[in-house]
Amino acid sequence: MPNASFFSLLQSRFPSDGTKPAIVTAEGRSIGYDELDDWSARYGRALLAQGARPGDRVAYQIEKSPEGLFLYLGALRAGLVALPMNPGYLAGEVRYMLGNATPEVFVGDPARIEELRPDVPRVLTLDRDGKGSLADIAQGESVDLEPAAMRRDEIAAMLYTSGTTGRPKGAPLSHGNLASNAHVLAEAWGFGDGDVLLHALPMFHAHGLFVAAHVSLLSGATMLWLNRFDAGRVVELLPRATVMMGVPTFYTRLLDDPGFDRTACRNIRLFVSGSAPLLAETWRGFEQRTGHAILERYGMSEILMHTGNPLHGERRPGSVGLPFPGSAVRIVDSEDRELPPGEIGAVLVKGPNVFSGYWKMPEKNREEFTADGWFRTGDLGSLGEDGYLTLAGRAKDLVITGGLNVYPPEVEAVIDAMPGVVESAVVALPHRDLGEAVTAVVKATTGGPDEARVIAHCKARLAGFKVPKRVVVVDDLPRNAMGKVQKKLLREQYARLYDGSR
Repeated sequence: MPNASFFSLLQSRFPSDGTKPAIVTAEGRSIGYDELDDWSARYGRALLAQGARPGDRVAYQIEKSPEGLFLYLGALRAGLVALPMNPGYLAGEVRYMLGNATPEVFVGDPARIEELRPDVPRVLTLDRDGKGSLADIAQGESVDLEPAAMRRDEIAAMLYTSGTTGRPKGAPLSHGNLASNAHVLAEAWGFGDGDVLLHALPMFHAHGLFVAAHVSLLSGATMLWLNRFDAGRVVELLPRATVMMGVPTFYTRLLDDPGFDRTACRNIRLFVSGSAPLLAETWRGFEQRTGHAILERYGMSEILMHTGNPLHGERRPGSVGLPFPGSAVRIVDSEDRELPPGEIGAVLVKGPNVFSGYWKMPEKNREEFTADGWFRTGDLGSLGEDGYLTLAGRAKDLVITGGLNVYPPEVEAVIDAMPGVVESAVVALPHRDLGEAVTAVVKATTGGPDEARVIAHCKARLAGFKVPKRVVVVDDLPRNAMGKVQKKLLREQYARLYDGSR
């Protein structure tokens, strides 16, 4: 039986000229494919030397660095399960995930080890400069390490979801999940060894790691590496790149930079956006400024990437496109009956990219998968007659006011179109009379619209039950590390807004 190790697949695609750069940092450090291959072996051997064995979890909470990629690839090569964690997680969150995942090894920032007090058999360190006890051990290891023999259904990596509805959930992803997704995306987006990907995303998340890095490595391309997004640096580096992937916040910030224009994009063939909804206004503004239509796609930790607007064909603002080859989408009602085109319902997905279930949560898995194997994403959406998927928000974000359903994106689109509005977030808040009240939290410019003007604007364009009962104008909206507005935090912050209301 052939080895289904995802690392083995990547390794087989490394360029024959091993001096070709796999990574070039913004500071000028160049790491060739041969060097990347060698370091993955050293890091894999270092982890095995600490007592980890194939199938064991290796958790790490570190800042972005090339050495962090060596660690990830080394874990895959050794047959271990890589478990990257957001560096923003606090000690309690980290300890919960470690207790749930029971890793054999934890790698953390040396400045935080005392604070975290990780209760795992082996604790190692790696800082933002790629220095620490793990790097020291790896330095002395051999480059002789054959990729561990793995089956397609064996776990390669695990991500913890953001936990917006409770404790974070572990989403294990198999070698087959990672391989099928990387193959599909590389082909769908026309990746080749001549591409240079501007990589400014974090490496603890599916977008930066399982999409951007995987597609680049599978294609023998080069990653132009920024440790974090900075609009000015991105504008400087863009002429050296052919592809950029980002979250919507990246694109809004580029539009705010006066140096960002068609000249800066002269060598770019593709801009990709994901991890959060891209406003149609941003999409149109970007196209007007640069001549580029951003390619928006749809995915999540549990399913990787599932749909996308086409590389060649119509890219629709507000739509996340068509299912990728091998993937399927269904829209169903509350009884799992399939809905006709144009009707909003629950988004269900199926395909080789979809995980097999949450870590140690059999009861949750029985709820989240249908009897015939479709995964309930928790998103609401509709399919067009031609198969394009349009999302209508998370099911938990749906507002049911006076027995009527209100989909936040519809109200947000009306508010966002107002002059002086930067962005809005519509949430459901408890209301004594209505059950839930449509409520808008609006980020506006200085001198922008106040509550009364926003409500009047909505009344002129929306059915009465969709009009926000209250509008809160704020300086900024809370976001997570991937730029998603944290509606859960807004619901908590303004939970008592309607106390006493009828």
